[in-house]
Amino acid sequence: MAKTREIKKRIKAVGNIRRITKTMQMIATSKFARAQQASVASKPYTQTLFELVSQLASSLPSEAGAEAAHPLLAANRKLTADAKDLTLVITSDRGLCGPYNGSILRTAMQLFKATPSTKAGLIEVSGKKGQGFFKFANVPVSTMHALGDKPTFDTIRAMAQEYTRMFLAGEVATVRVVSMKYITAGKQVPTVMQLLPFEPPAAKASDSQGGPNQLYEFDPSPRELLDSLLPAAVNALLFQAVNDAIVSEHIARMVAMKSATDNAGKAGKRLTRVYNRARQAQITTELTEIISGAAALE
Repeated sequence: MAKTREIKKRIKAVGNIRRITKTMQMIATSKFARAQQASVASKPYTQTLFELVSQLASSLPSEAGAEAAHPLLAANRKLTADAKDLTLVITSDRGLCGPYNGSILRTAMQLFKATPSTKAGLIEVSGKKGQGFFKFANVPVSTMHALGDKPTFDTIRAMAQEYTRMFLAGEVATVRVVSMKYITAGKQVPTVMQLLPFEPPAAKASDSQGGPNQLYEFDPSPRELLDSLLPAAVNALLFQAVNDAIVSEHIARMVAMKSATDNAGKAGKRLTRVYNRARQAQITTELTEIISGAAALE
């Protein structure tokens, strides 16, 4: 009797866990749909801005060059004596999202190992999971950001403007962002993105193909346009990285909770079979005892 009662309690506990994971899966699916819409909606603007900045940079006179046009494009510039690299690591506040945080933190640690200046520099973290990991690994964190699931563009713009100010003042040499890049619903990749000095991805393609910038004339001049568009491109790039990280987190949690729900269902069926066997053995034993007792009375 004790064995069947214990198995029945386990079946009930597994059923409760399955209901919880199923609910969390549905919540993650709902949040994923909203976050995906926000991430996909901002990509055309970001890509178009990249292309425009690339054309402007490549249309500058060759003797001046892009670096002379705007300090945000200058990798070699005057720095302060205590200038350091700055790295922003974007993780989640909550767990139960599979390998999401582990992949990002592993990529960050590989960056620190490959580039010692990043580990010795300023490390900023978004998400409690990243903060807990770096505290356990004895990696000092200079700033902790609480972005949440729905960060506004104003919040991200304030961060980007502060990074831009520090970069222009020579307080930091390089600004990098370690986050999960959203490609499709079935593919997300942890990436290390260089935010400053700004390197528009379209610039390399334009240079290799000759570029379409020769077909355009800019008014005002490319130098003046870069003064306005480059800070906007930095803001858009950081905002896109945060949106991609949020979408990837919801996908990872959705997949993890679906797997947990399926495993709980399988465990419940397996325990039910074990319970039925134990119950059948118990009934057989009781019948044998009754028959044996009746035979002894004859």
